[in-house]
Amino acid sequence: MAPYRALDLTDDKGLLCGKIFADLGADVIKVERPGGDPARNIGPFYHDSPDPEKSLFWFAHNTGKRGITLNIETCDGQALLKRLVKSADFLVESFPPGYMEGLGLGYQVLSELNPRLIMTSITPFGQTGPYAHWKGPDIVPWAMGCYMWMTGEPGRAPLRISHPPQAYLHASAMAAVGSLMALHYRARTGEGQHVDVSAQQCPTWMLTHTYAYWDLMKVNLGRQGGWRQFGPIHLRTLWPCKDGHITFMFSGGLIGAKGQRRVVELMDREGMAPDWLKEIEWEQVDALSATQESLEPITEAFGEFFKTKTKAWLLKEAVAGGIMLAPVNTVKDVTEDPQLRDRDYWAEVEHPELGATLAYPGDPCKLTETPWQIKRRAPLVGEHNGDIYEKELELSKEELVALKGAGVI
Repeated sequence: MAPYRALDLTDDKGLLCGKIFADLGADVIKVERPGGDPARNIGPFYHDSPDPEKSLFWFAHNTGKRGITLNIETCDGQALLKRLVKSADFLVESFPPGYMEGLGLGYQVLSELNPRLIMTSITPFGQTGPYAHWKGPDIVPWAMGCYMWMTGEPGRAPLRISHPPQAYLHASAMAAVGSLMALHYRARTGEGQHVDVSAQQCPTWMLTHTYAYWDLMKVNLGRQGGWRQFGPIHLRTLWPCKDGHITFMFSGGLIGAKGQRRVVELMDREGMAPDWLKEIEWEQVDALSATQESLEPITEAFGEFFKTKTKAWLLKEAVAGGIMLAPVNTVKDVTEDPQLRDRDYWAEVEHPELGATLAYPGDPCKLTETPWQIKRRAPLVGEHNGDIYEKELELSKEELVALKGAGVI
């Protein structure tokens, strides 16, 4: 994306979209209001020191971008944005529907200035429909998108996913995909378009398989927690072990026989396998036809064994014995994962203002010709005002002083 430029006018609901563009090589200009984006006040903070220039949330979602300050609610600010739009390929925003139009900066107006512009809007419910003007903090798209209904333990209340802005991270990623689809269309036609992203629709789209159950069987799939439903029975998928949890599930017939027999052999080696367990012909065990009652003693026996072993020990034996088992990694585990290290996943990014180098999540995919990379740390407030306003728009220092005094930049 090296030849392309994106103007990022988003708040915390859309920051990831611009980061994806920047890490793919685009010149992304983060446009903040004078004084800085409110997302700079979202913690945690570097060394637990609350400061808008030390937000780890801000650092994480704004790498690779350049930053300017601009008040688009002023006439001079609107004029400056329009000048920037003329040379932009993308404009990404997350204001409420109608806000940009009310400032005279809607897609119709901006596309007349630059017919090739791709404008992408990220909102809770999209630009149209009966919910379009509803507020939508992160928990709302999860709840109204159905994903919350599916998350949690059976018999207990639904749970949200992790912490904010998880729903909007999905929306931001889909915004990047939609924008690139629009770029492909522009390459064929020369015309830009408006990409309308609804945060409600993103988790809804992720659950496409669940709608088939309702459509065909009128079954509302519910929360299973650490279990998985197969017909009338529930199979355990999350198991406590000595230092955390692992994931393992019984499989029917030849698919799971080798691994399940190997677990019993490991148990027997340590005197933890009762005779009835050693006599099971695993090829004859069909998870779809077995009863819940027949699986309960097996589940209990396996569970007691797993509790005596560490994640590392179980993973080593799983690899050696062909057992379909994996550790449930913590954040600490992920940062120390040898596979990620071997693939150079972690990116070291210098922060001169902190006198430190921080490790960031790097490329989610390897591209042989156009590698994903972090070019720079997130911008400070107004860090690139000089580069953009003076060098590119050729404003004088006197004009910049006047604009700053008037609260425009």
